[in-house]
Amino acid sequence: MKIRIAATALSLLLFASLSFAQDKPASPGAQDKAARPSPPAKASCSLGDGATITVDYSSPRAKGRKIFGGLVPYGEVWRLGANEATTFLTNSDVNVGGTKVPAGSYTLFAVPNADKWTLIISKKTGEWGTKYAGPEFDLARVDMKVSTLPAPVENFTITFDKTASGCTMRVEWEKTRASVDITK
Repeated sequence: MKIRIAATALSLLLFASLSFAQDKPASPGAQDKAARPSPPAKASCSLGDGATITVDYSSPRAKGRKIFGGLVPYGEVWRLGANEATTFLTNSDVNVGGTKVPAGSYTLFAVPNADKWTLIISKKTGEWGTKYAGPEFDLARVDMKVSTLPAPVENFTITFDKTASGCTMRVEWEKTRASVDITK
């Protein structure tokens, strides 16, 4: 009888621990990304002749905070989004703000300032967003135009506008827009 009770108790304990393990995500990346406070987003643009650019990023919210010059300090490398690093994928050689970028996958960072931003295109990929590998991995640093938006933008957003010669990538958050032209 004691063996049967011990076996039943052990079985219940094992079942409970297995059940608990199934409810718990294996890693931060295993959780539902759409349920995050900074959900995933994607922007893409076609440059013609099958050439495309895609940017995958996470979109944080302002939530009443002072963003640029506050949460995101001026003059320091910023991860350009939230969560995993923001990726830039091009299936063709492109020109970003006057700099040649070969077809491939890259990580985007930025150095925001009140009057000018610098876009960093890093050859290092796969890192968490806050881990800038350093200038030795930079493919390029490109100047971005900065302007003030007429109304605040709550959700950090990266979009593309089609132009006659390619696309303009726009980064918008709070009352700031930073942009750079991309051509084939």
